[in-house]
Amino acid sequence: MSRIGNLPINIPAGVTIDHKDGIVVVKGPKGELCQKMDASIKMKVEDGQVVFEVDENSPVNYKQKRAFHGLYRSLINNMVIGVSEGFKKTLELVGVGYRVSNQGNLIEFSLGYTHPIFIQLPQEVKVETKSERNQNPLIILESCDKQLLGLICAKIRSFRMPEPYKGKGVLFQGEVIRRKSGKTAAAK
Repeated sequence: MSRIGNLPINIPAGVTIDHKDGIVVVKGPKGELCQKMDASIKMKVEDGQVVFEVDENSPVNYKQKRAFHGLYRSLINNMVIGVSEGFKKTLELVGVGYRVSNQGNLIEFSLGYTHPIFIQLPQEVKVETKSERNQNPLIILESCDKQLLGLICAKIRSFRMPEPYKGKGVLFQGEVIRRKSGKTAAAK
């Protein structure tokens, strides 16, 4: 079976997990998340831990059961971490004249296009923007839902993908872009 799927999940204080009819609901101080589970995976909550087992009698093929075993364990683990601690991503705008500002969950980007770009974030995501002198503008996103946070970061990043020649674009803080040499280096 899956090595990841065999690992138990410890339930921190203040987090409750309910499951019935193939739907798992995780509640905690940061919010509430739910996930539909396949019938080929059984979940047991015992002694402050969640354990996942494969149902050998289900009609799903063996390879798919093994894949589901690790998948649902990881999804539920991310939900438990999200409702107890939360997830945080920081994006950095690198480029001359790139700016960002927010009013509530509405973000306005100025990324070198002829028009500003607006994006309305869902209520589950908290946003903060920082623009300091002689520093690149930062966007700090926080949420209890890791999947939603990753989706929003990918959407924001798609507005101006980092390019390898000058290193400009929207990147994760601390990300290193592999730089290419330009035409002048190739001619020599």
